[in-house]
Amino acid sequence: MEDDNLLRGKQKRYLRAHAHAMRPLFSVGKNGLTQAWLEQLTGALENRELIKINLQQSADVSVEETKAFIEDNTDIQVVQTIGRVLVLYRVATEEENQKISPIVENM
Repeated sequence: MEDDNLLRGKQKRYLRAHAHAMRPLFSVGKNGLTQAWLEQLTGALENRELIKINLQQSADVSVEETKAFIEDNTDIQVVQTIGRVLVLYRVATEEENQKISPIVENM
């Protein structure tokens, strides 16, 4: 991931506030982290730009491992981790799906 795509503090605060009322959309379970799972995440973020995921108790990976796996293999940014929940952000490529990113970009 390129450094110029990193979010600033003000942008992260806005995204955290926006994600506060959201429910986790994806889970990491005993199947762990796979390329297919990453593709599903990317697809969901294409439509929403901001989602939450949670790690189930049966997951064989830690929150830190999950965060590193997502950030190392995609252009998705982990905005926040709270316990076993991660808030993820990615700018949509389709303009009609860009509802949050124009606001974040102008901060």
